[in-house]
Amino acid sequence: MGYKIGQIIKGDITGIQPYGAFVSLDSHTQGLVHVSEIQAGYTKNIHQYLEIGQKVRVQIIDIDEYTKKISLSLRTLADHPPASPYQRKRYFTNRNKNIGFRSIQEQMPNWIEDTLRYLSDLKCEN
Repeated sequence: MGYKIGQIIKGDITGIQPYGAFVSLDSHTQGLVHVSEIQAGYTKNIHQYLEIGQKVRVQIIDIDEYTKKISLSLRTLADHPPASPYQRKRYFTNRNKNIGFRSIQEQMPNWIEDTLRYLSDLKCEN
């Protein structure tokens, strides 16, 4: 059968490994659901979600044209987790702190003093 990326098909779980589950699509074709494609978020134990012999609906997310390996996903068919109603305001700069160059100006004499002391110690050692 000619499979295409994006196609949703049914299959049977034929094997489970720590890195993913093998799904039989037909008598001659098998695909892999990588552990990262089981669900949204971290999957600690794949056996909590899948069993050998279980029938699953999967979506084809990639087909390697040279090796003919098929990558499958359960995650793309699952409902997305609800977004948090609380959206925190994010700052990508320190503009909200109104620091400016004042802190650098205050620290500069200390930095100069430390550097001069370090250089004089190096000069004494040589």
